[in-house]
Amino acid sequence: MTHGWPGSVVELLGVVGPLTDPTAYGGAPEDAFHLVLPSLPGYGFSGEPTDLGWDSGRMAQAWAKLMDRLGCARYVAQGGDVGAAVTDAMGRQGPEGLLGINVNLLAGAIGLKDQLPAQSEQERTAHDALELFMMDGFGYFLEHSTRPQTIGYSLLDSPVGLAAWMLDHDTDSYHKISRAFVDGGPVGKLTRDTIVDNITLYWLTGTGASSARWYRGVRTVPGRSPGIRSGSSAGNRARGLHDVPRGDLGCPAQLGRGGLPRRRILQRG
Repeated sequence: MTHGWPGSVVELLGVVGPLTDPTAYGGAPEDAFHLVLPSLPGYGFSGEPTDLGWDSGRMAQAWAKLMDRLGCARYVAQGGDVGAAVTDAMGRQGPEGLLGINVNLLAGAIGLKDQLPAQSEQERTAHDALELFMMDGFGYFLEHSTRPQTIGYSLLDSPVGLAAWMLDHDTDSYHKISRAFVDGGPVGKLTRDTIVDNITLYWLTGTGASSARWYRGVRTVPGRSPGIRSGSSAGNRARGLHDVPRGDLGCPAQLGRGGLPRRRILQRG
């Protein structure tokens, strides 16, 4: 199971019990699964990519290799948000042992929205929601896909800045998340504890910047089909500072777990 941004493995913990011990939740023993809940590259407990091209396709290949190394000869894959794009790529690649996929987000909807059906009321409602997202909630996507390293400085320098960026990044996230704090009525599994735990994981692992780099590889913009193939083209390599991995900056202000240089107080004599 693969999480997305601004999520983490924290958002998947609620399914561990029902899927590994279904009898405790009214299910049958034969319905139990072994679960693999990895952090995406650049997120949480995973390492930060040291080269370009870590898009959905490459992450999908890494997950297939992971499952092979774990000895999982038969498995299914599930994902949401960024995880949906990675899971979709796994289905397209068809690695040996993958029996099927499940996603809770239509990967690439932004790039093909004009091709999606809009006949039924449900389909038109989905179109309206996508149009609203493109008009009012797309700013973080553009920032991540064009200047992930720039926003990364603020995400690593201030826990309040990190929290604000994660909580109010699109059309309705703030309204849903705020209910857990203001109204005491969480939406689904969005409780005060899960929200704070998720933000804390980003802060303690210093992955506010590196987690945004997936969007740089996708480079999805309005009117363009999303890139689910390799993002390590010559054009991508030539885009300058914002494509330079953290470890190659050659200065103290390296983005990622290394943090930012300590502030110096200058005193005038």
